[in-house]
Amino acid sequence: MHYVHSWTALTAQPQARSLLRRAIAASALGNATEWFDYGIYAYGLSYISAALFPGSTAQATLFALATFAISFLVRPLGGLFWGPLGDRLGRKHVLALTIILMSVATLLVGLVPTYASIGWWAPAILIVLRMIQGFSTGGEYGGAATFMAEYAPDKKRGFCGSFLEFATLSGFSLGALLMLGCSVVLGNTAMHAWGWRLPFLVAAPLGLIGFYLRSKLEDTPVFRELEQSMHEEQRSRVTLKALLRDYWKPLIQLGGLVVALNVVNYVLLAYMPTFMQKQLGMSDNMSLLVPLIGMLAMMVFLPFAGAFSDRVGRKNVWWFSLIGLFVAAIPMFLLMKLGLVGAMIGFSVLGLLYVPQLASISAMFPAMFPTQVRYAGMAIAYNVSTSIFGGTAPMANEWLVAHTGNALVPAYYMMAACVVGAIALLFVTETRGCSLRGSGIPGKQEVIG
Repeated sequence: MHYVHSWTALTAQPQARSLLRRAIAASALGNATEWFDYGIYAYGLSYISAALFPGSTAQATLFALATFAISFLVRPLGGLFWGPLGDRLGRKHVLALTIILMSVATLLVGLVPTYASIGWWAPAILIVLRMIQGFSTGGEYGGAATFMAEYAPDKKRGFCGSFLEFATLSGFSLGALLMLGCSVVLGNTAMHAWGWRLPFLVAAPLGLIGFYLRSKLEDTPVFRELEQSMHEEQRSRVTLKALLRDYWKPLIQLGGLVVALNVVNYVLLAYMPTFMQKQLGMSDNMSLLVPLIGMLAMMVFLPFAGAFSDRVGRKNVWWFSLIGLFVAAIPMFLLMKLGLVGAMIGFSVLGLLYVPQLASISAMFPAMFPTQVRYAGMAIAYNVSTSIFGGTAPMANEWLVAHTGNALVPAYYMMAACVVGAIALLFVTETRGCSLRGSGIPGKQEVIG
């Protein structure tokens, strides 16, 4: 247990605090790169759909949203590939590769020729790039959260983990701001012609910085400790079949929590600009600005909510969030329909109610699995649930609103997701302050396998 004692002793020293900050930064940059892509895609949707897809505006928008969803369909494949690899070879090596793949795919989207130039090859190329992005993302979040959680002190895991989600919103906001800024500076004509491509080009330097930080760090103390205590053949023996057999309960529980987390997430962040423009009649720029202001407000509260989860527990902050969103969803969407001020208040209230979930997941989710299957378990459960329910949320809401004529569909969708999350939460073990070391599930006495 050499690493246990040395790491505990070192966490108070300046050198260890610096290492922790670099580990958080290395993890967070991947999240920021991933969500930077989502931000520019969601906020540039009208330009991308017009440039790369045929048909009327409504048809092109639906095609573009479907392409957004397609990237999520391959995320489970990414989780199946990268997750076991990260448990076998180490977290840092896999994370260095995924951030490069993500940033290159995002960069290339900005270089795809228009539909007018090459016809159906344009959407076909976009779909391939979105699938590459989805495949690499399948190993990104589970690995980044695992990397951060295994570096963080047990009693401050919520606070440290909140910075991953701070990076999520920072990346999304940066992408959104760039797209909005280009729109304001260049004007509608230039944006449709070529301006929408500019934000995609920023992905390359983001990816290179993240790759450099990740490649320079040692693997996590928790992983190195397990690596030292177990033989290679023992660690590589945990197959997908064994994972499903021995850890099916946390896999299902995590999947249920992710339904609530990501339906709310993608409705609020990815779908809201389209909803505000089409259903609330806002201008292009204003429909982008309102969610952006709400996201900036969310970012301020994320570290506080993460630290609060270290004090009162992950489950308690989740209960507050799920119940609050269920109760407030319909009133806040009704408030949004009343005008600009109502839209800003409604979005901000829903965003702030969502913050306790978002702030605690990077500490809560990795702690649901033991070290030897943590990367794989989290990557697979998270991405399967996200691909089915999260990434499809913008497209599903757009289709349902169009066919029912009911602008409250996103509120009902969020409420249903919160019910699923609440059922899963009933069975989740509280892991606040629990050690992530060893081959047992944190917070439980028994050791599986």
